[in-house]
Amino acid sequence: MRSLWRAVRDRGEERAAIATIDDYAMALQEALGYGGWSALGITQTQPGQAAEKAPGDLPGYAQLFATNPVIWSCMTARQMVFSSPRFIWQRLNSGIPSEMFGSQELRLLEEPWKGGTTQGLLSRVIQDADLAGNAYWTQVEDELVRLRPDWVYIVLERREYRGGVLGWHKLGYVYQEPGEEPVPLLPEEVAHFAPVPDPLATYRGMSWLTPVVREAQTDGLMARHKARFLENAATPNMVVRLAREVSPEAFAKFKAKMEANHRGVENAYKTMYLGGGADVTVVGSDFKQLDFAKVQGAGETRIAAAAGVPPIIVGLSEGLQAATYSNYGQARRRFADGTIHPLWQDVAGSFGLLVRPPGRSTSGAVRLWYDARDVPFLREDARDAAEIQGVQSRTIRTLLDAGYTPESVTAAVNASDWNLLVHTGLFSVQLQRPGAGGPQPDPARALAAARQDAIRPIEGRA
Repeated sequence: MRSLWRAVRDRGEERAAIATIDDYAMALQEALGYGGWSALGITQTQPGQAAEKAPGDLPGYAQLFATNPVIWSCMTARQMVFSSPRFIWQRLNSGIPSEMFGSQELRLLEEPWKGGTTQGLLSRVIQDADLAGNAYWTQVEDELVRLRPDWVYIVLERREYRGGVLGWHKLGYVYQEPGEEPVPLLPEEVAHFAPVPDPLATYRGMSWLTPVVREAQTDGLMARHKARFLENAATPNMVVRLAREVSPEAFAKFKAKMEANHRGVENAYKTMYLGGGADVTVVGSDFKQLDFAKVQGAGETRIAAAAGVPPIIVGLSEGLQAATYSNYGQARRRFADGTIHPLWQDVAGSFGLLVRPPGRSTSGAVRLWYDARDVPFLREDARDAAEIQGVQSRTIRTLLDAGYTPESVTAAVNASDWNLLVHTGLFSVQLQRPGAGGPQPDPARALAAARQDAIRPIEGRA
């Protein structure tokens, strides 16, 4: 902690933040946070940065989320599914994931603050990660506290090894609100969730919105284009020519009267009447000539691809053209397996620093995990569920016939861990020798009887 305090002394002037997303797009490289001085007076130049600040402009990205319907739909789809499971402990038997159970230690994640829920916690976590690439949380007394990502700095120091510098060592984190004193935090005091690592940083994450900033701007321009098209009579641009003899005053009156009668959505499709000497020429292209839907749909698909959300999941036009809702199940599995499950695994490992497991047992270690069995989005349809239950029931019957206890069979099938099976010592009759179920003969008595049978013929001859 003392080294961390030394790292934040002598703070410099706070850098001016980028105000709009347009400013960010015009200066993307500068906004990545690899030049100049940070608000803490710690250099961030490459190579040799001593602090890592989240790249981009969080207020600008938040504005994109609030104003761009495609980004809003993708982020909301990720948030709704990501926030659905609950945290649980999972036992590891010889390194193999096994049974899951709860304990009192999970109370912090079940009620992270007064009136809070696990769903509320995970919603804020994925929102910060989507907008800033990082989510930071720490524990203060019996509550979890969110650290706004653009006010958090990762403090680093050089790692000296064999006379040289080998990478960077994380000293901790520093949280500083504007105009307030910085608060240093040790690495084990912060749950840092960064699902997409920044390739130019050591510990920092990157927002998936960074590569699609231009696509988001283009999508906004397309929306403005539609609005302007409707505002200007819902027709292509027109050029009106008047005779050379018309005076400027007469031209101005004609222009004002024509705009009053034919401009705007309410005047669309009206018949235009022109006096002598006036000529109207249509210029530009309409939506059909521009192939507007295809151009806009391509941009929407690229945004959805960056978010890891299949277009059909959020109902984008190109996704519905390429497939129907009969393919929704395949898109759902891709979204769950390729996007959501890796995020759940990462967030469970991140919060495992703040919530300690109840301890080790003779059967193995315990880790923080997630329980997605009650997530409606991941439920199979009725046919698949029936097939799965049928296979499980046949497996249970086979194991019971083999002599395993009913309790251990149920636990092994649910956890997919055969190490949980406990045998009764009794086997099926097919594995017994004929007559093995009756009274067992005494070997010594059987040997004496065999000898007596061999002596009788000899005695008869005598």
